[in-house]
Amino acid sequence: MLFLHIKLHFVQHKPTTMPVKIALFASGSGSNAENIVQYFSENPEFAFPLIISNKPDAFVHTRAKQLDIPSFTFSREDFMEGDKILTLLKLYNIDCIVLAGFLLKIPQTLILAYPQKIINIHPALLPKHGGKGMYGMKVHQMVAEVGDTESGITIHYVNNNYDEGNIIFQTTCPVLPTDSPEMIADKVHALEYEHFPKVIEELWGE
Repeated sequence: MLFLHIKLHFVQHKPTTMPVKIALFASGSGSNAENIVQYFSENPEFAFPLIISNKPDAFVHTRAKQLDIPSFTFSREDFMEGDKILTLLKLYNIDCIVLAGFLLKIPQTLILAYPQKIINIHPALLPKHGGKGMYGMKVHQMVAEVGDTESGITIHYVNNNYDEGNIIFQTTCPVLPTDSPEMIADKVHALEYEHFPKVIEELWGE
């Protein structure tokens, strides 16, 4: 009697994992937000379902439209209270929040809902030149005025106080005596565009 031995090959499929869904918060131009979205455009591990701003006329809404991402505006009062924003974040199943040039303080409601899941980028080397009112060109002007020989970026977790959350990443750039605040800003922006997406990928990627 002839026995036919058939070898069966079972193909093991790697389970499909859901992408990390990140909400981007921005108050102004939104260049960092756009840079982040473009960096991850071919990475299925990350998704950016919405952008939130506190200014209806911020250029980030134009960028969001070009990127085909819904954008929403909430008032200062909404951010102080937090519940309306939290409801929207839950509706979109948001896992993490990235502040990409966002100027308002994050309410306790969101901090409690997203522990160690909210990060911010600051255009200086914290703890120097941080705190309430220190943002954008104000930071670079201060760096120039006090004669710092270097500046840079700080990426940190968000807590109840401005710019005081645990630091995740810092990198520096030289500041020359002849550098204007605008020149310092250009150097810092280059660091933001290069490193912010990479830190997000390192922090929340597989």
